[in-house]
Amino acid sequence: MQRQIWLMLSGEDMDLGKFWDKYGLYVALIFMMLMMFSYSLPWLRVGVGQSIDLVFSPLVEIFKIPFFILIVILSALTGLYSSLIQKYTIDYDRMTEVQERMKQFQKEYREAQLSQDEKKIKKLDARRDKVMKEQLELSQQQFKPMAFILVLTVPIFFWLLFRLNQASTITLPYYGPQSLTAQIIWVIPAWMIWYFICSIALSQVIRKSLNIGGV
Repeated sequence: MQRQIWLMLSGEDMDLGKFWDKYGLYVALIFMMLMMFSYSLPWLRVGVGQSIDLVFSPLVEIFKIPFFILIVILSALTGLYSSLIQKYTIDYDRMTEVQERMKQFQKEYREAQLSQDEKKIKKLDARRDKVMKEQLELSQQQFKPMAFILVLTVPIFFWLLFRLNQASTITLPYYGPQSLTAQIIWVIPAWMIWYFICSIALSQVIRKSLNIGGV
């Protein structure tokens, strides 16, 4: 037993690919919780923001780019690396196959129920566990890249928070001119709404341009 533990810790008996396949979802969940927890630590949030500011500050101080335009640029950057990470960590061909099998299974099951074909329903029930297992694996596969994406995205958010006091206003549809720090929807500030609008829109363009499958 001690030797097995030592081999695992030393890496001599550890297949990282298998480890990630088996525990990647839990690693991603733990990492996401740590990232959310880090948001509540002002010293960490400000420290990371100051560090990132060494790279991004020329955009504000030298090139005088408006803050809402910076959000567009950063959301495009986020969309680009998020799409690339998903492209190389998700098997889209298998995802399409699983989704098609799931649709076919649901169609057959509905037809069997409508026709009250008990024999076919029992046969499909026997397949249900396999289909649901594939669907669960598919969901896990889609979730795992979040750990890598958060490593790059959270520092950007911390920098945006660090620079918000120096930000300007933005005009949003239905809301008109608003301070970027103003809470628009519940507790969600205007800058975050603008960031997500830009990120979602630009991500679709990027994914189409790179021929990356949808999630």
